[in-house]
Amino acid sequence: MTAGDSYRVPADSYIAILAGGEGTRMWPLSRSRRPKQLLRFGSERSLIQRTVDRLLPLVAPERILVVTERSHADDLHAQLPELPASSILVEPTRRGTAAALLLAALHVGARAPEATWASVHSDAFITDDDEFRRTLAAALEAAASGEFLVTTGVEPRFPATGYGYIQRGPEIRQVQRFPLYRVARFVEKPDLATAEKYVGSGDYLWNPGVFVWKNSAILSAFKTLLPDIYDVLTSVPLTDIDRAYPSARRETIDVGIMEQANNVATISAQFQWSDIGSWGELWELSAEASDANVALGTGRVLTADSQGNLIYANSRTVALVGVNDLVIVETEDAVFVCPRERAQDVKLIVQRLQREGVTDLL
Repeated sequence: MTAGDSYRVPADSYIAILAGGEGTRMWPLSRSRRPKQLLRFGSERSLIQRTVDRLLPLVAPERILVVTERSHADDLHAQLPELPASSILVEPTRRGTAAALLLAALHVGARAPEATWASVHSDAFITDDDEFRRTLAAALEAAASGEFLVTTGVEPRFPATGYGYIQRGPEIRQVQRFPLYRVARFVEKPDLATAEKYVGSGDYLWNPGVFVWKNSAILSAFKTLLPDIYDVLTSVPLTDIDRAYPSARRETIDVGIMEQANNVATISAQFQWSDIGSWGELWELSAEASDANVALGTGRVLTADSQGNLIYANSRTVALVGVNDLVIVETEDAVFVCPRERAQDVKLIVQRLQREGVTDLL
């Protein structure tokens, strides 16, 4: 069986994986040179390896592209020997997801001008790989005509304040048994009351940042909506793009294209998804019961009269007595402790280290 045989995808299907990131939300384990997609989090495979594993039944290895920046490239080559070396596309400098995906579009166009392709993130936590593949196959088919820029929207499980949302409009048609809707609007991370209204209405989906388009359609969108970035990256041959790339403006694909385009559609997805945005979120994904302690890493963890803690022990023994609902992360050069409900405030430590110029901890 070749890639894609058990899933109906267009003949010229490609998938680009965004694998940049600054490694701040899961500090001190993740760092700027080793962001979370390169880490295992209790599995034998890292998040980027699990992402590629998830995609290979859909497309052949040479049809998977990984867009990254220089400091991650060597690690990605080492972790992904199943991909050709030419599949790792290296940005000369970070310019946001818009420029990164235009770079991917130019590479896809050089290989298969009529291709339809998807953009996915390298660090998503997805528990139902087959459902994800079936959803992505339907999105690729929906985008193949070039009529729509397609996104997948995940049915929300709770009123999350850390995710963006997609408001779905009228249903357009069914694609491989999935409903395809027009997108009414994208909304950024809401407060709790607003998120509760979104979930209660039934009209809103979480936005996992999975975008699918025909290559000609996304290039046309760049020409119309982000002409300055398009002009910079197409001003030189693809083989010389490193020279022009740093002149591109920083922009996200969400703000620059998806929120502005008038031909965006979404497929309502059922797969379980998280972007593991904090240590607290990792605890929620890992805990078997509300009072469980979750122990990760290769170090030894000892607990007594302690519940609801997430402990990552990198190499040493970490012992807890009489404490509840904490995040404790031990690495070779740092120990981080906070209440689990404040796990996202690790950014306060990262910001202080940045102000103080302590680059060896970043």
